[in-house]
Amino acid sequence: MRKLFQIGGLVASTVLIVFGAAAIFMGVDGRSTVRESLKQEQIVFGSADDPAVAKHASQWADEQVTTGTQARAFAQVIREHALEGSAGLTYAQLGRFVSAADPDDPAGTSDETAALKDAKGVPVSNSARNTWITATALSTALNMSYMAEQMALFGIVVGFALLLTGLGLGILTIGGALRGAEPAAKPSESRTTKPIVTPVAPAA
Repeated sequence: MRKLFQIGGLVASTVLIVFGAAAIFMGVDGRSTVRESLKQEQIVFGSADDPAVAKHASQWADEQVTTGTQARAFAQVIREHALEGSAGLTYAQLGRFVSAADPDDPAGTSDETAALKDAKGVPVSNSARNTWITATALSTALNMSYMAEQMALFGIVVGFALLLTGLGLGILTIGGALRGAEPAAKPSESRTTKPIVTPVAPAA
C-alpha cells in the first residue's frame, strides 16, 4: 500500500504540474491576443478637455487603447457621449421615431401615427436612439475585451497555484513524508547482565 501511495502521489503531482503549465500558457496567450486585437482597432482616447475623458480616463488622454482596463474606460466614455446626445435618456427611454409634435425632443415617439414623416410619408427614425444602439454595440465589445483579459489573468494565477501544488506534492512524496513510521530497532539479544552480589553476614 505504501508503494501504491507513492506512485499515486507522483502521478498526481505530474498531472498538477502539467495542468498548471498549460493554464499559465493559455492565460498568457489569451492576454496577448486581447491586447493585439485592441491595437489593430487603432482606438485613441480624446483630449483631457473632453469631460467624459477627464472623468473616466484622464491618465490616458490622447493615448491609444491597448489594454482591457483602457477598453473598459473607453466604453464608459462612449456611454457618457451617448447620454450627452440623448439629453440624459437611455435606450429604453427613447422612441423609435422623431415626434411630429416636437422634432427637437430626443425622446421621440414609438407611435407611427404621431411620428414625423419624410417626403415619402415614411416615419423618420430617431437618431438619438440609433446612436444608443451603436454605442451599446461598441461598449459591449470593449467590455468583453476587459472581461477576457481578466479571465486570462485569473487563468495565470490558477496555473501558478496548480504548479506550486504539484511541485509541493512531488517533493513530499519523494521525500518520504507519506511513508509509514519505520519499525523500531529490535533490542540486542545479547545483553550484559550484572552479577548479583549477596551480602555476607559478619562472623560472630
